[in-house]
Amino acid sequence: MLIRSTWILNVSESTVLPRSYGLELVKQLHKELGLEMGGETIPPIAFSGILGLSTITKDFLTFHPEEFYRLSLCGLQDITAKTISALNLSESLEFLGAKFNIINREDEITSYEELYTTLVANEPEPVRRFDLQFLTPTAFAQGSTPLPLPVPALMFRSWLERWNHFAPVYLGSDELIAYLSNAILLKHHKMKTQSWQLHKGYVNGFVGDVTLQVFNRADSLLANVANLLVQYAKFSGTGMKTRLGMGQTQVKLEKERM
Repeated sequence: MLIRSTWILNVSESTVLPRSYGLELVKQLHKELGLEMGGETIPPIAFSGILGLSTITKDFLTFHPEEFYRLSLCGLQDITAKTISALNLSESLEFLGAKFNIINREDEITSYEELYTTLVANEPEPVRRFDLQFLTPTAFAQGSTPLPLPVPALMFRSWLERWNHFAPVYLGSDELIAYLSNAILLKHHKMKTQSWQLHKGYVNGFVGDVTLQVFNRADSLLANVANLLVQYAKFSGTGMKTRLGMGQTQVKLEKERM
């Protein structure tokens, strides 16, 4: 089972939070879920932070009553997905003295088997263009210095590692990444770097739009595997610290490109 649960939020009055609020909020959500935080090499949960228009002033964020906000939690394995599905946040979300009203909840539910069958096993016509939007700062662990660049090989490796760790269907390893690196190019990007505040310090990442193009000569089966991993990204996130809110990834649909 895979789930992406999104809560639509607002505030009744201007609300100020420290930019590092994410750690406190994700700890509280783990507590409400009854799950321990940390210990796993690959976390089974991805977290978005609170997305929407806020005002940044040095170390603080101000959320405005005329705006709507979104908070997403994704479960990448059966236990976490079912726990998120059963989570009831009631009418409000309160932490660090702030109160967010819960307006609505939307759940997107699927499974690894369903994604693989629909996007690969059924041999659909290959998708050869992927339009991605990175909603929160995204970076890749490269030794001691994170890399805030949308390198296709690093994006696919990030998604593949999570897929192979949690899915019952193994897709491949270094050979697959090597093939995809030679078959897919970064066609367009419109992005900027942005810092993601942690409890202590921060990480620089990229946010914005990225278009990936699959060469026509690429094998249809492997093009479909690439599409599978891209579609999985909206659940898994991309890159490092996805449990803490980094790497939130949205896949644009055809109608959204126009």
